[in-house]
Amino acid sequence: MQNVLVSGGGIAGTVLAHRLARHGFAPTVVELAPAPRTGGQAIDIRGVALDVIDRMGLTGPVRAVRTRMRGMSVLDADGTEIHRDTETTFSSGRLDGDDVELLRTDLIAILHEHTPDGVEFIHGDSVTGLREDEHGVHVTFAHGRPRTFDLVVGADGLHSRVRRLAFGPEEEFLRPLGTHVAVFSADNFLGLEDWQLWQRDGDAGYGIYPVRDNRELRITFGWAGDEPTERDPEAVRKRVAERMAACRWERTRLLDALHRSTDLYADVMAQIHLDTWSTGRVALVGDAGYCASPLSGQGTSLALVGAHVLAAELAHARTTGTDHHTAFAHYERRMRPFVTLNQALATENPGGPASEESVDHAKNAITLDRN
Repeated sequence: MQNVLVSGGGIAGTVLAHRLARHGFAPTVVELAPAPRTGGQAIDIRGVALDVIDRMGLTGPVRAVRTRMRGMSVLDADGTEIHRDTETTFSSGRLDGDDVELLRTDLIAILHEHTPDGVEFIHGDSVTGLREDEHGVHVTFAHGRPRTFDLVVGADGLHSRVRRLAFGPEEEFLRPLGTHVAVFSADNFLGLEDWQLWQRDGDAGYGIYPVRDNRELRITFGWAGDEPTERDPEAVRKRVAERMAACRWERTRLLDALHRSTDLYADVMAQIHLDTWSTGRVALVGDAGYCASPLSGQGTSLALVGAHVLAAELAHARTTGTDHHTAFAHYERRMRPFVTLNQALATENPGGPASEESVDHAKNAITLDRN
């Protein structure tokens, strides 16, 4: 169990490679994007996931780039403020707590900067085939030469290719939650200063907040529906524009920002549910195995904790002379109750956030040390 292929260079995959390298493994990360991905919305690191960051020695860098929100306003369909809060925001929860909100792109940059020597990164490629025998997993790639690895881990997100190759079609495991989301960047044309705006009109609405010292905005637009998300970029932009046009507040400037954006991301809000997260020498981590959806607010924390626990169990198995089957089983035994509680946050209060009590319980419902 020395050579491990990690498919996906996002948070789960990069953290897993970091932890495996620290335990003496030789991880290879293959990522479809030509470079570490930028863009994306603000994400949260909560509860025990903060302990993972601390054990990686990254608490200082992570806290240095956290968002600094002062509060939020909730607007009606015409932009009139109907509620103001200086204690919590919908994106990050309580502003006086220990949890950390930061941009996804900032966390990815920190993880790459502090990844130890011995991790091989391959950008601009992807897994196309898996064939397992007693010697390992023989992997074919879209561009690179075939290689053999002791283990393969799918950390390649909601639409995981490794999961499809090793476990079956996506539709067997994906459970839509009745909502789509689109995220894109814009200049701060609203002049927001560390302040969020949230607006909803019928089955669609916005969340808007400033980043980069208030120079930029991140705009999150959501709408109801279970239809599949188009994969063609122009079709995605057209669909988002059609749904955004129905909202009255700041319609013209928001549509203009959408059309100018270069980092639009859109997808269905969904969860992944599998009976097991491993088969043979292949395992899943993060969204690939147990996506909770952004509605839970816990996707990043699940990725961090899952990667840490999986690496620790593989290291323990190698130290004790057991095999990957034992490691995968212990990883799942430890993680599944934690995953179940955090996935439930997304459905506890349809149309709104889960209760503070539920979040506090779920985010701390696991220990990092083996027991």
